[in-house]
Parts: sequence; C-alpha cells; structure tokens
Amino acid sequence: MKLGHIMYRSCLKRVLDIVLGLLLMPFFIALAIPVAIMIKFESRGPVFFRQRRGGRNGKYFEILKFRTMMSCPDSERKEFEPGEKKRITKFGALLRRSKLDETPQIINVVLGDMSFVGPRPEVRKYIEVYPERWARILSVRPGVTDPASVEFRNEEEILASSADPERKYIEEVMPRKLSLYEKYISQISFLGDMEVIAKTISSVLLK
Repeated sequence: MKLGHIMYRSCLKRVLDIVLGLLLMPFFIALAIPVAIMIKFESRGPVFFRQRRGGRNGKYFEILKFRTMMSCPDSERKEFEPGEKKRITKFGALLRRSKLDETPQIINVVLGDMSFVGPRPEVRKYIEVYPERWARILSVRPGVTDPASVEFRNEEEILASSADPERKYIEEVMPRKLSLYEKYISQISFLGDMEVIAKTISSVLLK
C-alpha cells in the first residue's frame, strides 16, 4: 500500500469527514426543518428513525435517518426488513428516492460512528450470517455511501420483486455487497472516495 494511501486511511480520512461534516451541518439543519414538518404532517411518530447497526471494531451504534414509514410500537427494535414497502409513506418514498432520508447520518459522521465513504453498516441479524467477513470489513468505519450503494441503488425494487426477499438478500445481494466492501477496504484512497461520492450523486440524479 502506498504511503499516501496509508496516511489517508490512518488519519486524513477522519479529518476530511469532520471538516466536511461541519461544513454541511448548516445545510442539513436548514433541510431538516421543512422535512420534519412534512414527516409530522403526514403521519404520527418521531421525525428520526434510529436503529442499532454494527460499527468499527464490532462496536454497535445508533444510525440516524429521517423516518419514511408509518410508525408502529416496535418499529425501531425490528431488524432490517428486506423488500418491505407497505408502510412507506408518500413523503417517505420521495425521501428514499432522493436519498435525503440518509442525510441525518451527517451527525453520525461528525460523532465518529461513520465516515462519508465506507461499507454500509448492517444490523446484527445479518452480520451474524457472515461474521468472519464482517469482522474484516468493520476494521474501518462504516459509511454513508460506498461502491455497493451505487451498484444496488435499486435494491428495494430488486427485493420487493422477489418471492422471498430475505432469502434473496442473504444468498445473493449480501454476498455481492460483502465482496465490494472487501475490495473497497483493500484499496482505500482519497481519489477512490471522491469517485464513490461522484458516482453516488450521479446515481441519485439519474434515478
């Protein structure tokens, strides 16, 4: 691994996350106010959805998203529900298509739970399906976006069209994602991260 890549991975990546996160925070706050009003206007429940996800070195943390589903008593305790679309609100569907539901993760980035680019964090249930691979992958901070997020930008539609969404996720989607995560962590670099961010923005605009 080149010296520049080592320096970026060991410290500069975190510095960039903090600087970029703090710069984006005022824009997030300005966005959060009208989004919060729309979420509360459309359905009862909290503005934010919180869920425990696996983080760096196996430490779990609460990921933040704007709530996009009808609230139910145990919704935040549930694991990820592959292909589940029945409870998605109309405004929630818009937030998901635009990926604006993920913007509260700027807070997770500033707090150090996540990086802007890195393997997407998973819930315990699915980490335990492939524990050895996840142990290697979570040697780095999970991210808001990564190459797998770009490749599977239509993941909800893929899973919803399956007769058994969870089986498809475990046996087909997740193994491919894990391979992309492993490739990413083996070659982390500044230019690589900028390319992922550019592709993510492009995929959202073209969706």
